[in-house]
Amino acid sequence: MERTEQTQSVSTSLDAHKGAAMLFAAAFAAVGSLALPAYAETTATTYGFEEVDDVDIFYRETGDPANPTIVMLHGFPSSSHQYRNLLRDLSADYHVIAPDYPGFGASEFPSPDDFDYTFDNLANSMNTFIKQRGITEYALVLHDYGAPVGFRIALEHPERVTALLVQNGNAYIEGVNPAASEPLQALWENRTPEVDAQVAANLFNLEALQWQYTHGTRNPDGILPDNWFLDFERVSRPGQHQAQLDLLTDYTSNIAAYPTWQAYLREHQPPVLVTWGQNDAFFAPAGAEGYASDVSDVEIHLLDTGHFPLEEEGPFIASTIKTFLAARGIE
Repeated sequence: MERTEQTQSVSTSLDAHKGAAMLFAAAFAAVGSLALPAYAETTATTYGFEEVDDVDIFYRETGDPANPTIVMLHGFPSSSHQYRNLLRDLSADYHVIAPDYPGFGASEFPSPDDFDYTFDNLANSMNTFIKQRGITEYALVLHDYGAPVGFRIALEHPERVTALLVQNGNAYIEGVNPAASEPLQALWENRTPEVDAQVAANLFNLEALQWQYTHGTRNPDGILPDNWFLDFERVSRPGQHQAQLDLLTDYTSNIAAYPTWQAYLREHQPPVLVTWGQNDAFFAPAGAEGYASDVSDVEIHLLDTGHFPLEEEGPFIASTIKTFLAARGIE
């Protein structure tokens, strides 16, 4: 396989009402621990809940808290499950924590009637989560939805961000694939119950979720099916379609914020490592290359895989993160 590379220089105590969530937490945890090779010098991952604004947020955590912290922000339609192996691979050198957003993974799912599913609210929840966990300095892993969540966090506390570790997390209009966003235009321009039903039917079925993980990969048969089975179960719960459609509708707020995020990058110049699946149907390689126009300390790797680059390039990405951070004294 040939890579194209471009480089420029615990848990809180759990109340009885969390029983159902704990079952799913155990399922998610078990998937991440099965059939893994033996790794030297790793720390076990632990699992817990943190109550944030009356919502129980599930998280995975590993590594020594005395080490530099990495906060991993997941994408759609996934959860912290997507980082199951990366947590392990970084645990010897870093304190790593990966929460699930409200309504995702094993976190509590408040009804869309009681919780507004917007990116501002997801970011507020994650920002409060980080504060409550006592984390005052961190690198951010940004994948997919993790980019709009993470940039909002970084804008509020730029002094706390040591680095941005970007995996198909877009901040540039050039990175938006028009063919991928075209089905959402009706949702953005004139949302109706009929449009909702059509978009949900196209995006939230099992085959569509599987496609998001396997499209653009070198070996689709090598991608863990648990990814889309877990996501399908979560997105099939009553009320989930409305919550996810609310977020998709709000995605225009992210596109409108791109210039603000780019201004943050130019002003604060965080070190940026980009490991990008270049066959992503949603976010084109131009989105990866865009970071070089605003940040002087940036390293970009375009990888021959799809939207979830960790699924095929996990060991390479873990090794690259370690090298990148260590070279900048974050170790």
